[in-house]
Amino acid sequence: MTTWNQLQQQQTLHIDGLAPAVDWQASIASGYACVMQGQAILRAEGEEAATFLHSQLSNDVVHLGSKEVRLAAYCTPKGRMLASFTMWKTAENILMQMSEELLPATQKRLQMYALRAKYKASPATELVSLGLGGAKALQVLATWFDAEQLAALAANSKIDHQQAQLGSLLRLSDSLGNPRYQWVLSEESAITVWPELAANLHPVASSMWELLAIHAGIARIVSATVEKFVPQMINFELVGGVNFKKGCYPGQEIVARSQYLGKLKRRMYLLHSEADNLASGMEVFSSLDPEQACGMLVNVARNPAGGMDCLAELKSALIEGGQLQVEQQNLQLLSLPYAFPTEQ
Repeated sequence: MTTWNQLQQQQTLHIDGLAPAVDWQASIASGYACVMQGQAILRAEGEEAATFLHSQLSNDVVHLGSKEVRLAAYCTPKGRMLASFTMWKTAENILMQMSEELLPATQKRLQMYALRAKYKASPATELVSLGLGGAKALQVLATWFDAEQLAALAANSKIDHQQAQLGSLLRLSDSLGNPRYQWVLSEESAITVWPELAANLHPVASSMWELLAIHAGIARIVSATVEKFVPQMINFELVGGVNFKKGCYPGQEIVARSQYLGKLKRRMYLLHSEADNLASGMEVFSSLDPEQACGMLVNVARNPAGGMDCLAELKSALIEGGQLQVEQQNLQLLSLPYAFPTEQ
């Protein structure tokens, strides 16, 4: 029987799943599936888990509904992001997905501040994630989820199918005009359902999922960008990752001040480069001020048509009128799927 590690290795061989000559966007629009890698899930439990996390994260956890998916940031007292999460609830726990390499430090720091709170967190190592999307995705998912459940995704961002032990299905932000879904389930169940997914959808590597997240304008903090950004610098409040009415949390004063006092001078932008060696944390320069960096790459992924696409945090004043470069390679500005506030 195929093991989870073997399945991950098989998917890595897809090298984005599509040959450069193929119209990859058309294939993605039709329907795709991938084995997600590089992310891990932290499980929080205990009768005070929600109230404790509410006091630590940038988003409302106490009122997180059972059918919702939210983004959240964990910040230092200076408002700099230590980690970013996708979070949702099950019947017993709160689950927080983040970059895999950040989980141990995040778990330790949260536990340190829990004090006497009835809260405990541990890696949900038994859970894995499959990424799906495109026009045919729901049709294929109908093999395991009934029509009423799938229709509910139009009104909610999460449904459960615990009766069949097939976990949770999350509706995430669209990318390139196509829906995205994340299926969180056990390794055993993932191995069982994968052959049918791969037979009916384009199987792609996890790097394609990263590319689609970039085109959705959703940033993820990785080890190279820890403590580099206040949430607004990477548009986190624009994608629902910050609740300005929820009360105090580490860095809340700085985040609120950035929002309400003056114009935000730094934002995150979507760009393309013909380079093939870009990485998160690399500095970006502008020909208008070549002596000092004007920003930093947040997330990068290979584009099957050539080059790399990236999200970059930049000084807004240097976006137009000059040439942006990283590692002496030109960057081309693309359009994000959402707009900045008019005063920005």
